[in-house]
Amino acid sequence: MDSFIKRHIGSSEEEIQQMLDFLQLKSLDELIDKVIPPSYRTHTELRLPSETSEEQALKELKNIGNQNSSFRYFIGMGYSETTCPMVIRRMILENPEWYTPYTPYQSEISQGRLEALLNFQTVVCELTGLPIANASLLDEASACVEAMLMCKRLASNKNRNKFFLSKDCHPQILSVITTRSSPLDIELVIDDWRKTHIDESFFGALVAYPDTGGSLFDYSSFCEELHKKDLVVVVNTDLLALTLFKSPGEFGADIAVGSAQRFGLPLFCGGPHPAFISAKKGMERKMPGRIVGISKDVYGNPALRLALQTREQHIRREKATSNICTAQVLPAIVASMYAAYYGAEGLKEIAQKILSYSYFLYKRFLLSGFSPYPFPFFDTLKIPLEEQSIQEIKKKAIAQGYLFREFKDSPALGITLGEKTTIEDLRCILNIFGISKQDEPLPSTDISLPDIPIALQRQTEFLNYKVFKNYRTETKLNRYIKKLSSKDINLTTSMIPLGSCTMKLNPASAMIPILWDCFTEPHPFAGEQFNKGYLELASNLKQWLAEITAMDCVSLQPNAGSQGELAGLIAIRNYFQSMGQDQRTICLIPTSAHGTNCASAALAGLNIEEINCDSQGRLNLDELEQKAKKYASKLAVMMITFPSTYGVFEKTLIEASQIMHSYGGQVYLDGANANAFLGLCKPGELGVDVCHLNLHKTFCIPHGGGGPGVGPIAVKKHLEPFLPSTHLELPVKGKTGLLCSAPMGNAGVLPVSWMYIRMAGAKGLKLCAQLAILNANYIAKKLAGAFTILYKGDLGYVAHEFIIDLRPWQEYGIEVEDVAKRLMDYGFHAPTISWPVHGTMMIEPTESESKEELDRFCEALLLIRKELEDIKNGVYPQNNNPIKNAPHPHSLVCSDHWPFPYSRQLAAYPAPWQKEFKYWPPTGRIDNVYGDRNFVCCIEKRLAL
Repeated sequence: MDSFIKRHIGSSEEEIQQMLDFLQLKSLDELIDKVIPPSYRTHTELRLPSETSEEQALKELKNIGNQNSSFRYFIGMGYSETTCPMVIRRMILENPEWYTPYTPYQSEISQGRLEALLNFQTVVCELTGLPIANASLLDEASACVEAMLMCKRLASNKNRNKFFLSKDCHPQILSVITTRSSPLDIELVIDDWRKTHIDESFFGALVAYPDTGGSLFDYSSFCEELHKKDLVVVVNTDLLALTLFKSPGEFGADIAVGSAQRFGLPLFCGGPHPAFISAKKGMERKMPGRIVGISKDVYGNPALRLALQTREQHIRREKATSNICTAQVLPAIVASMYAAYYGAEGLKEIAQKILSYSYFLYKRFLLSGFSPYPFPFFDTLKIPLEEQSIQEIKKKAIAQGYLFREFKDSPALGITLGEKTTIEDLRCILNIFGISKQDEPLPSTDISLPDIPIALQRQTEFLNYKVFKNYRTETKLNRYIKKLSSKDINLTTSMIPLGSCTMKLNPASAMIPILWDCFTEPHPFAGEQFNKGYLELASNLKQWLAEITAMDCVSLQPNAGSQGELAGLIAIRNYFQSMGQDQRTICLIPTSAHGTNCASAALAGLNIEEINCDSQGRLNLDELEQKAKKYASKLAVMMITFPSTYGVFEKTLIEASQIMHSYGGQVYLDGANANAFLGLCKPGELGVDVCHLNLHKTFCIPHGGGGPGVGPIAVKKHLEPFLPSTHLELPVKGKTGLLCSAPMGNAGVLPVSWMYIRMAGAKGLKLCAQLAILNANYIAKKLAGAFTILYKGDLGYVAHEFIIDLRPWQEYGIEVEDVAKRLMDYGFHAPTISWPVHGTMMIEPTESESKEELDRFCEALLLIRKELEDIKNGVYPQNNNPIKNAPHPHSLVCSDHWPFPYSRQLAAYPAPWQKEFKYWPPTGRIDNVYGDRNFVCCIEKRLAL
């Protein structure tokens, strides 16, 4: 009874046999033999630890976590100690109603998350003084890259190819921007902003406010001068500092970026943390990431949706300015609730405490003969010292449980204060520097706010809306958070059958450890000797993932699937450059590949050539051979999704790999669908050179409404030297620097995947893949008489997902989106719609859904099929029927007026099981066109929610 895998798999052994009987199969092995070509099957069992109980796995992981040293971290570098209010921790971070939803593409059933994200955008806009913002980015350093690329898109002169980067940015930002600019042939100039001549050959510039040494400067003249030369100015800033200091928008910046980590997010050894970006009005269509916009539903009620979705990669492909993976939704929601809980007054109070404490230390250091960098600063002191003194002070600090920053460019120590800093900490710090005795009391009269120079004072109010004023008590915030979560569909409501985005059970036992102190407290730049627990955790995961994929080396740094793709492609480019083959820039991408592939290839500086598939979804090998031959000397890589996005294990991968290698190219496998091949196939045995995996799909890290994620890459030995660096030094040509802000990326959620693999073991992982395939084939056969299944394998079976065709119903006025909205009335989130084939639905049930839930979902689609027949037969008008008018919110069903030619019961309770429980869509169908034409991305008084 203590078997984890029996509780993870949704169906009982009896139900599994019933599904096999329905498919007229004797066993799971027989099913897999029919689904996966024999040449693909691995002949070796996974060499992983055997499965264990939840209790034993937790005990082992606790022992690993306890190897992380316990310190007070005053290192800074964009990471500050903060406190997550317990009500937010309990109601959001520990709550599956918040961490299990999908990206809010179906707006009507995502109103709660969308409101929280609109609040986040409002916080960013108000504090940065810029009118548009998005709903988060992956991390601070990659947000700076996104800002640089946005500057390039905004440049009036497309021939400008130089970008200025202040040398006083955090070192990880310098490294990431260097890594990312190189493949795009952007000439990066890193220098002192006060001395460098920035001319008309530049398209943009990025400066820090405050900078990595803590100093704040008035950039008004700098912005004015650069604007005269038609440059776009980016400011990397700190939201908490902006409660006291002039906002970037006030001194003329065009774009602001940064991290909202200190708004309630633990250090997590580097992530996940929500980055932000804001900009001037008129730049919204060039902005990366998702933007929540205010629109209205068909009944005229205010409603929220993701705006400007036509920018995304599944539509614009390699020209995309937005990527489906580029967000940290759950952390952004935490940050928004932190702002709602404290409001303007509370945030100012926290900032004032930090500033007064840092200024107190500054005065004491001056009086004691030290020479810290002068005021103005916010939370960081930089103190030049002799090398010997630095080592003596560091040693003394470590002995007392404190870690400071050692600057590498010039001998100095840095001290960054945070929300958790106390007067006792100040006393200890002074004692470490030999300024006071351990028991010497600190006079409170000495701790006061300094006078901020007029040119740097914030003059404008912020967060003057009721959502940032009403929730000061735990009771009120509890109810607000619950009200929002009740508006959304998540995995506690029903299955989320999204093809191409596995939405499976996120085990409670795997979620518990991520909030243990031993995993929340470590700082990413504390040093390997102090983060030994994280190093062992990462080492275990790397070994396990290398075994699962039959690859040689793994990097856990990429913090999204899109980043994994990018890391793999950059590794391939740098590999060719190391051999003097810079000309290899052609990337072949089949039409059956994931939509992110084209966008990632473009960001890696590759030129994309598509390879067509036949009517059965199989890669056209003749066309592949022709194009590989045509571009032989320029051929870099082929990106292939396995199993394909069409939902089949096609037989072409091995032969395609041989073709690519014969012309000197590499093979990249998109492993987002790895849930279908765990323990059954190993990419490294099929001729693959690099593949990425999605820990936030296959390995149980929750989707979180669109982030956090982890997208590690696994590579063959020859590509190991080109994996992302874990060091802060700038990369040389042909090498890869950091790809994101922290060496281990979103390290804070790695315990989830560690727990899943450790509890499941080799046999459990294989069983998960078998059940994912069984469930998909079971649904496919149940629906086959009502809907056309577009692609199947040679023997008539699908992989772990499949596509149903709804295009025939366009003749009767019904689009695939109409069916998606009608599923909401049945209490289900729609499958993936209109991708990879327009007018279709792609369905993926996962292994953790029960036969009972699968049957309920099938019944819903079959009832909708009957409604489609009624429309076809004229029972209901094509423009006025239960499908076209869906969803039906309770406010409509309970109204006195009912202008429809069908009953309220059919509208609201179309399925028999809904009498026991009914999920109500909170709004009618949302007007997408109105939202884009009337773009609003933050709270306005006239539209205040």
